[in-house]
Amino acid sequence: MFGWRRLWSAALLTAGLILLPDGAQAADVPVPPENLLIDKGRGDISAADRDFVVKVRLAGLWEIPAGEMAQDKSDSTRIKKIGRSIADQHSELDQLTRDAAEKLKIKLPNEPNEDQQGWLDEMEESEGPDFDGIYIDRLRAAHGKIFPAIAAIRAGTRNDTVRKLAQQANQFVMTHMTLLESSNIVDYEALPTVPPPAAATSKAPAAATVLSADESGLGGSNTPLLLAALAGGLAVGVVATRQILVNRRPAYRSRRTRYYAD
Repeated sequence: MFGWRRLWSAALLTAGLILLPDGAQAADVPVPPENLLIDKGRGDISAADRDFVVKVRLAGLWEIPAGEMAQDKSDSTRIKKIGRSIADQHSELDQLTRDAAEKLKIKLPNEPNEDQQGWLDEMEESEGPDFDGIYIDRLRAAHGKIFPAIAAIRAGTRNDTVRKLAQQANQFVMTHMTLLESSNIVDYEALPTVPPPAAATSKAPAAATVLSADESGLGGSNTPLLLAALAGGLAVGVVATRQILVNRRPAYRSRRTRYYAD
């Protein structure tokens, strides 16, 4: 008896967990294991691959000094922590990028590009809350632009070293976007609008599996004949069904009579 009670309690507990709202269950978000990726420099390197490696390097060349600048120019403890974390992580990503570039013989820049230098100049000329707004918005917009580029390289590159760097960069970028958004001052309205999905280029024929009237034998001069045959078949069916019911009725009554008589 005690064993059955224990099993019943366990069943109720399991059912209760299943019926809990999604928010009440802990989500187990997978982290892709890097040790499953090969990094031998094997595979063709496209122009897009080379451009990607250069862009990852450029990202560090301005985001590291921007994070350092946050330590002096921001009055917010939260912004300082965000800047410190992003700068430190970009230093790690920059090392991974330089290692990959060396293996693949890709020449890397040593200075930020013109746009990135302009963003750094904006930050240099600002203080306090003004700095915070510029720092968060510029970095969040930049991460939003490189995010789809990383996905395209990760999905399509033929080179195993570029593939691994793309996966690593993806993890860094998602972390940085989350950190920046935790400031609660991201201007989402200023972010580029996601384009609408492209219209389908091809459509399956409507009712492709349905035969046409001619193909099914229902077209042309055969139609009246087939309809007449169908009507005749229905009439015969009705008559036969009625006859069966009439024949069964006495037997049913007699069995019911015998039941009550007993």
